Amino acid sequence: MLPNLRAARGVLRSLRIYHGDPARHRAMAALYGQFIRSGDLVFDIGAHVGDRIRTFRRLGARVVAVEPQPVLHRTLRTLFGRDEAITLVPSAVGRTAGTATMMINVDNPTISTLSTDFIAASRGAAGWEGQAWPQSLKVPVTTLDTLIGEHGVPSFIKLDIEGFEAEALAGLSHRVAALSFEFTTIQRAVGLAAVERCTALGYARFAAALGESQELDAWRSAAEIADWLTILPHAANSGDIYARSE
Repeated sequence: MLPNLRAARGVLRSLRIYHGDPARHRAMAALYGQFIRSGDLVFDIGAHVGDRIRTFRRLGARVVAVEPQPVLHRTLRTLFGRDEAITLVPSAVGRTAGTATMMINVDNPTISTLSTDFIAASRGAAGWEGQAWPQSLKVPVTTLDTLIGEHGVPSFIKLDIEGFEAEALAGLSHRVAALSFEFTTIQRAVGLAAVERCTALGYARFAAALGESQELDAWRSAAEIADWLTILPHAANSGDIYARSE
């Protein structure tokens, strides 16, 4: 298959998965409505095909959406480019500004990554069969602190950047009201490092939503969420951990 057609098929697949279920969008609004109010500023780091952008806007938030992949950035411009409450940033996010190499999963672009460790961890792992990252490209990298300096302090930050979440949090020195970051069971150490960084920033309470359930479980301390993540069965695969200061 020609590369451009293959990439287009991957994007269409993601659009169908992430935009095609109204019940999922209602559940997302209920989840994020616990953290976001109308008029709030939200950072969507790893915006992918923009399903969270839709939810944040339905909640009345202004959105800074950060996505480095050109094919996905073009998709976001098509979907949201006329909305003045959305700022689209064609960049990755890390601990320092500069450039980095992104490995591209053409067939499943939402799991393209800056982390070679993420790719290594996926090899041979149950639930990750058939995933491949045959292409790469240089992308600009910014930091959360830089984004705050440019756009203001958000009420909520969502991080979904495939094994690079702890790196991004290392570039944050401002504690915001709440944030979330993705974790995977193939890279528990990244999730644990993200919990540790959140604790250093002053976050005291943590809760998790498994997979795409959009349902938070009980709030826990940092030690309790670390224990929970450590013993979570591999089959759980992935989810998001939410952090708040109180």
